[in-house]
Amino acid sequence: MSKVKYYYDSETLSYRKIEHKKGRKAKIFSISILGMLLSGFLLLIIYLNIPFLETPKEKALKREMTNLQLQFELINKKMDEAETVLSEIEDRDNSIYRVYFEADPISNEQRNAGFGGVNRYRNLEGFDNSKLITSTSKRLDILTKQIVVQSKSLDEIAILAEEKEKLLAAIPSIQPVKNEDLTRMASGFGYRSDPFTKARKFHWGMDFTAPRGTPIYATGDGVVKRVDRRSSGYGRHIRIDHGFGYVSLYAHLYKYNIKKGQKVKRGDLIGFVGSTGRSQAPHLHYEIFKDGKRVNPLNFYYGNLSASEFAELLKKAELENQSLD
Repeated sequence: MSKVKYYYDSETLSYRKIEHKKGRKAKIFSISILGMLLSGFLLLIIYLNIPFLETPKEKALKREMTNLQLQFELINKKMDEAETVLSEIEDRDNSIYRVYFEADPISNEQRNAGFGGVNRYRNLEGFDNSKLITSTSKRLDILTKQIVVQSKSLDEIAILAEEKEKLLAAIPSIQPVKNEDLTRMASGFGYRSDPFTKARKFHWGMDFTAPRGTPIYATGDGVVKRVDRRSSGYGRHIRIDHGFGYVSLYAHLYKYNIKKGQKVKRGDLIGFVGSTGRSQAPHLHYEIFKDGKRVNPLNFYYGNLSASEFAELLKKAELENQSLD
């Protein structure tokens, strides 16, 4: 049962019953609902259009994203520096190291090759900074591959350098007897007069005059291949295998200071001058073989001669005189 409400009418000095108009409640209810909807809509518009209205979690995430973007930018700057340094190393590798060691340069296509096949960066797509992240990842992958290629190249250069060092030590590059004043060179490589037949004959080495017992030195690193007199005309002689196709021969010795199979270094005392075999007087007959063929020993005297001394020795070696064997 609904309550009846009254009000006091001052004109009639009596209480009168309050009567509600029909539809008023519904109108008030509708206005209230509409007001709430309008208020909610206005609040939503304000929330969506005012950027500083962020929750603490959103603020933290935004700070983290800003920091990550900054880190990626720093990484890209560091990669710029790394790429510059690597480019300089690659230039030196192709233009200096590989040229010096007679190795083929590495092509730009091989150094800068990308990655084929499936899209390896698909999992990085669909984010706000996907372009930056994907670009950085690609650069990092390419840079890593370039570093691997360059590392392998330097490993190869190190091996070539070691072989080059061995080659330079092995090449017979000094005179086999002390000849500071260049007076001991008696006969050079080429046609000479035979001391016994007087006929013009090709002389396959160089003759150095010296008293019996004068020390003879190995002209390069190697292993003693022969120490005997079982070769026609050479008498007591030594052959040293230097590797890389080089063999040096020392003939007409008085006696030996080494034995077969022994390892020697450039400058080691290996024997003494004599006049054994087909020899007219005490001297050293010296030959060099390259890949089994005799070559002019004069072309290898870069180890202990200046340019002027080499020119003087060359002048004497070119004289077509009489050999001593």
